[in-house]
Amino acid sequence: MFMNNALRKDYLQALGIDTWVARHRRGGEASGAVATQVAPAVSPPVTLAQVPAPVDGAREGGLGWPELQARVAACTRCALHTTRTQTVFGVGSQRAEWLIVGEAPGAEEDARGEPFVGRAGQLLNSMLRAVGLAREQVYIANVLKCRPPGNRDPSGSEAAECLPYLEQQIALLKPKIMLTVGRIAAQNLLRSDVPLGRLRQQVHRFGISQLPLVATYHPAYLLRTPADKRKAWEDLKFAREVCARV
Repeated sequence: MFMNNALRKDYLQALGIDTWVARHRRGGEASGAVATQVAPAVSPPVTLAQVPAPVDGAREGGLGWPELQARVAACTRCALHTTRTQTVFGVGSQRAEWLIVGEAPGAEEDARGEPFVGRAGQLLNSMLRAVGLAREQVYIANVLKCRPPGNRDPSGSEAAECLPYLEQQIALLKPKIMLTVGRIAAQNLLRSDVPLGRLRQQVHRFGISQLPLVATYHPAYLLRTPADKRKAWEDLKFAREVCARV
């Protein structure tokens, strides 16, 4: 997706990333190219961190999109079905190369039935546009399809019951890359308690297909901690590089 410099600058500013205009190229030639204040980071080599065998996805194996969504809507596998307003299946292009995965729906997502809405969703949209992607070009989902009461962290058993749904979404999508947003999503999918700061800037592998997985911060966290937006920007650029190599 081509993006002109002015539009790219607007999206970077929405992320809180200052920009400067390079006045000269090497040799003195004038240039209007936009660049970030931070020098381009040298990405670390791609690692092949192996993930334990995935949760049994056979429970949903073979289901198409309509059947899978209907099964999620009727799900009673854990107690969260007693407190939800509705399930939050996912949204986006079913031919997407990028799969964005968060931990669980919040109150607004539970009310609307769509992941990443409100202020966090707006920031996620800006994050994606900064690397040349529209929300409609990616697929967005959560590990959990129901909201935990009070927005508490999902339990391990809740994540285990819901994970086969996400695995079948991956099987249907066949994306090139998964970008997890937030510590809980990354740790659940990688079956790890390693802090998010140590999971960033690496390529992990998920599931039978060994889908490349890159971890970054949750937009809601970035709204509370804007100083880390620059780190998220580096993660997005890293994910873009990884996707280009797949």
